[in-house]
Amino acid sequence: MLNKLITAFAAALLLIAFNVATAQTTPAKINGKVIDKDQKPVDGATVILLTAKDSATVKSMLSNPDGSFVFEGLVDNTYQVRITFIGFKNYKSDAVTVQGQNSVTLSAITLVSTSKVLKGVEVTAQKSYVEQKIDRTVVNVNALISNSGANALEVLEKTPGVQVDEDGNITFKGKSGVLVMIDDKPTYLSAANLATYLKSLPASALDKIELMDNPPAKYDAAGNAGVINIKTKKSELRGFNGTASANYAQGFYNRTTESLNMNYRVDKVNLFANLSYNHNHTFRRLEIDRNYTDDAGNPTSYFKDFSYFRPHAANVNVKVGADYYLSPKTTWGVVFTGAIEPDHDSSPVNSFLYDANHVPDSTINTQNTSKNKFYSGALNINYTHKFDSLGKVISFDADYVRDVAGSDQIFVNNAYFPDGSLESTQTLTDNLPSYINIYAAKSDLTIPLKNKAEFSAGVKSSFVNTDNAANYFNVADGASTPDYNNTNRFIYKENINAAYINFKKDWKRFSLQGGLRLENTNGNGHQLGNIEKKDSTFVNHYTDLFPTAYFSYKLDTGGHNTVVLSYGRRIGRPGYGSLNPFVFFVDKFTYFAGNPFLKPQFTDNYKLSYSYKSLFTVALMYNYTTDYESEVISQTGDIFTSTTGNIGERKSIDLSVNTNLQPAKWWTLNVFFEVFNNAFTGPLFTEYLNQSATSFGGNFNNQFNLSNGWNAELSGFYYSRRVNGQFINLPTGALNAGIQKKVLDNKGSIKFNIRDIFHTIASRGTINNIPDATSTFINFNDTRVATLTLTYSFGKTINSPKKRETGSSDSEQGRAH
Repeated sequence: MLNKLITAFAAALLLIAFNVATAQTTPAKINGKVIDKDQKPVDGATVILLTAKDSATVKSMLSNPDGSFVFEGLVDNTYQVRITFIGFKNYKSDAVTVQGQNSVTLSAITLVSTSKVLKGVEVTAQKSYVEQKIDRTVVNVNALISNSGANALEVLEKTPGVQVDEDGNITFKGKSGVLVMIDDKPTYLSAANLATYLKSLPASALDKIELMDNPPAKYDAAGNAGVINIKTKKSELRGFNGTASANYAQGFYNRTTESLNMNYRVDKVNLFANLSYNHNHTFRRLEIDRNYTDDAGNPTSYFKDFSYFRPHAANVNVKVGADYYLSPKTTWGVVFTGAIEPDHDSSPVNSFLYDANHVPDSTINTQNTSKNKFYSGALNINYTHKFDSLGKVISFDADYVRDVAGSDQIFVNNAYFPDGSLESTQTLTDNLPSYINIYAAKSDLTIPLKNKAEFSAGVKSSFVNTDNAANYFNVADGASTPDYNNTNRFIYKENINAAYINFKKDWKRFSLQGGLRLENTNGNGHQLGNIEKKDSTFVNHYTDLFPTAYFSYKLDTGGHNTVVLSYGRRIGRPGYGSLNPFVFFVDKFTYFAGNPFLKPQFTDNYKLSYSYKSLFTVALMYNYTTDYESEVISQTGDIFTSTTGNIGERKSIDLSVNTNLQPAKWWTLNVFFEVFNNAFTGPLFTEYLNQSATSFGGNFNNQFNLSNGWNAELSGFYYSRRVNGQFINLPTGALNAGIQKKVLDNKGSIKFNIRDIFHTIASRGTINNIPDATSTFINFNDTRVATLTLTYSFGKTINSPKKRETGSSDSEQGRAH
């Protein structure tokens, strides 16, 4: 019944939207497109609308990624358009007259480069690393030289406000639970699998990263820390063109990445492909210390553990697609994406046990070997129709995703007496297959209204089916017998239905945007039993509303100084892997386990920000989260088990500053800095957690434009002591450097960069609130890596008339994993 109501509600929204659209009048507007001498769009140029009579500023904006701009809601008058962009001469148009609500489309505006030879130095334009929008921060990936040879996960590490730990968990402005999307589509991956995918995606395939700490209603409400939207590249040039890239990297071990991006557009057809291969061999060392006490706090024993991981993987990623322009207003598209990642690892673990007087008790040597696989395939079909040139658009996307993962492991545990003689031997094997099927469909409608207003609405529905098995066997004298205590199978099905409406309107200085999103979640979990364990099931049904609101005020007529106040509500649903109740073994004393009783967490976000152009932004945020979801550690005897649990409340206050500076013509600098306080309170097993800390940190990036086609970059980050639930993380940071030389008439480049020059990235800290025990950890990764990258752009482009904007480039590249 509830699903029928949601469907009826969504249909009513779309019907109302169409009726509103047919009743509206056409506002006057001036639109155009900014290109360079090679007919390529200029992204981020400052476009200013002036009155021709006295050159008074009416409006200003930045050109879109496709170079387009539009000024709407104009009164009868005579105007001029002025355009400025670093590295190009200023442009000023002839007089443009608007009368009787007509629309004026300007011819493509070609900016003239200010490149000139001065003592052999060629000065060329380069896109800013960070751009500030009213509801998001945009990071241009290719503006950083050190991103060459990196993967998508490493790019995120250098993004303002983003932190990535050694397990691939992503936090944004000190908060976990961020929703990572690729081309406006959710990835549908757990933290571990998402990290695996991002590591296999070369940075050369990325265009930009959008950071939204308070996303609008169009986006899924999932992600308590907001949304990180990774946008990939797709050329819009006519003819055949592409880019090939290859790199060799040396850390503790070597690694290579090769990628090829191609695009062919002719007549009504656009074909594109992205192929990449990555050979990755890394190293990680984990050190754990545990101190056990009795109820009175007196030491009873000590434990030291040294684990070594040497994963060796080969990743193949394929993305091919086609757009068919049925008419100037209608586009159909299809995209296939696939990934193959086999890997193997040999991970020895040495554990040392001591009594209360630090006298050796025994030693455990564990030899872990594993062969793993991860296959993913996705198909996306999309449709976009533009009703007119004013921006009324309807779009539809349908996705099917299938992921197959598995692992075969062997654990050999040898226990030794203090004198080194063998005490016992234990062998355990497992087979861990996993299957995920995802079906999703969504539709969005945007309708511009008169007087600089806009209405949008949309619906979405997704169905997810996961099937995970854990088959454990004890091996003795060459014979295997099932371990029914740990063997299990878990099936989880989830359906989410959503609908949203959004309205925004601009006045002379004041702007308003409000939205409301409804999401209905239906989850069913089934843990299959065996001859020793009974079946168990659980069901979750809940429906929630997620409002968003933005209020913006320009402190001056030019809009250079802007204040924004916003509010949004978010949800953090448990990951599919977190609900899986299986136990995974690291060694004889360390386990990982799922939690089928996890509840979703909810967060209220409040933000006040001030921006000066795109140069300086300061923001104050407050977040309040209930049923906070975090990694928790429990102890049973000598065994520590890591799982995910709800630990009560989290309160977070964050003051951040982001600035883009140009100390000299050859030097640009971006700095992000934040001070934040995280406080956690709530019951935790038999303890009560009450932990908080004020922390600070940030990152910086320097770009140096040197002579004769040389460029250099220096970047780094630092974060002080931080808390997250039970965990206290000690300070960490890194320094990176890179240099680049343009070759082959600027069609190619040679880049060399070093990440983590002083090898200072390490996750270390303390785990609190464990009954009768304390624990510390140090995690060293293979993060100091030198990379040499060769890149070459090829192909021939056709100087054809201005291309029609499809309005669906993002969804054409969309994929779900």
